[in-house]
Amino acid sequence: MDRKTPHSSPWWWVPTLYFAEGVPYFLVTSVSITLFAQLGIPNGEMALFTSLITFPWVLKPLWSPFVDVLRTKRWWVLVMQAVMAVAMFGVALAVAGCAFPKEEGTLTIPAAVAIALLFFTITAFASATHDIAADGYYMLALSEHQQSAFVGLRSTFYKIANIFCQSALLLIVGWLQRYTTVAASWTYVLLGCSGLLAALAVWHAWAMRADEGDTLNTPITSSNGAAIFKEVGETFVSFFRKPQIALALCFMLVYRLPEALLLKLCNPFFLAAPSEGGLGLSVATVGEIYGIGVVLMLAGGIAGGLIVSRWGIKKTFIPLALWLTLPCFVYVYLAACQPTSFWLIALCIGIEQLGYGLGYTICMVYMMRFADGAHKTAHFSLCTAFMFLGLLLPGLVAGYVEQATGYLGFFWVVMACCIPSIAVAVAVRWKL
Repeated sequence: MDRKTPHSSPWWWVPTLYFAEGVPYFLVTSVSITLFAQLGIPNGEMALFTSLITFPWVLKPLWSPFVDVLRTKRWWVLVMQAVMAVAMFGVALAVAGCAFPKEEGTLTIPAAVAIALLFFTITAFASATHDIAADGYYMLALSEHQQSAFVGLRSTFYKIANIFCQSALLLIVGWLQRYTTVAASWTYVLLGCSGLLAALAVWHAWAMRADEGDTLNTPITSSNGAAIFKEVGETFVSFFRKPQIALALCFMLVYRLPEALLLKLCNPFFLAAPSEGGLGLSVATVGEIYGIGVVLMLAGGIAGGLIVSRWGIKKTFIPLALWLTLPCFVYVYLAACQPTSFWLIALCIGIEQLGYGLGYTICMVYMMRFADGAHKTAHFSLCTAFMFLGLLLPGLVAGYVEQATGYLGFFWVVMACCIPSIAVAVAVRWKL
């Protein structure tokens, strides 16, 4: 395709590509929690199931080399977006089975959840693969200068996808629930998400050119297969031979432990009735609060980057790590006092989200520093996979802990988990 065609400009596809990367991720990791909580799934099973469906992001380094050598990055992007659109349509149909029951063949909520989980898992696999292909296409289609120029734009639209899923979608669901049932409101929203992903696939088929560097790769054969597998193996071996690998893995798995627990129970806590230890908020109010919280999280991320660049990683490591952990105490206050003021609740969540933005920055800077060297792209992907595993494993049991302790007890457990998080940060700081 001629590079001078109007839609060859990165402005036509970079924003929408990274919006399309963020939407399915947040649908699976965040929106699914609120959906299942509203369908009445107990916290134990809800946290377990919504953790298991995120496993593809842990495993994606295992198949990322094959995305590099099979077909083109553009082909993978378009196919995965189409798969995600179909999968979200499947989730919507599953929820619709209990939203619009017929006299015969009524789909029970457990059956609907099982089918929805299957399609959420398909979405997760497609989304993880889409991440690999989108980043690969970005690097192939753009020069180094363009990559640097557009990195802020791609990050911005990924974060807009976060706001869209965690705030805008919940506001729409809440508005619909004034006029229809919980399940029906979610059906309409999920159908809309499916349509959005399908529209993005059609758009990118037009806007993303077949770049010269993104040519069809040679299929794996008996002659080159051994070399490919050998290179993949060397990448993994060299990662685990890095200096201080044990401490680094411990940091990646433990640093975000308090957040891993909170992620699964904060929205159910907001939605639960005060008699059950929650705040009794509507789903629309949760969307409004997270709209404010996500903006402050983004501000924290920007501020964290400026702080690290100004004073360096060693001086800022512990202060930023404390910002990630200590604001979790706001949940103890909310569970103990159960305030009804919207602005007070929003202030508490805003403080916690601001702290998360600051503390997450130092985590990313450390992982980029640790991954530096040969195979740095693959090694950084492995770092993020282990970090995601550190979120997944605590999430498996988070709901059962809450069922055993109640929300107030659970949030005290979260505060106790801040101790190992800070301890591993101190250990890493002394080794820098």
